[in-house]
Amino acid sequence: MRLRVEFTTEPFDLDEAPPHALVAREVISSADLDAVDVGPFGNTAEGGADQVLGAVEALLRQALASGATRVSLQVNVIEGDR
Repeated sequence: MRLRVEFTTEPFDLDEAPPHALVAREVISSADLDAVDVGPFGNTAEGGADQVLGAVEALLRQALASGATRVSLQVNVIEGDR
């Protein structure tokens, strides 16, 4: 099964990316995922279920430890891959 994760971390800082946002992006960028897209207002990545779920766990733990007060995420099964 393939999954897509979309996430944001808060609090936002429009002048400079806060540490929790940088950590979250690094976790996703260094995970064994494909179709990674990181941006200032949202981030997405796709991959196998085990890889996405492992990356989400690391993302939550490390972003919260780095000062995130909120992590919003959505995980979807990629259509046709159930």
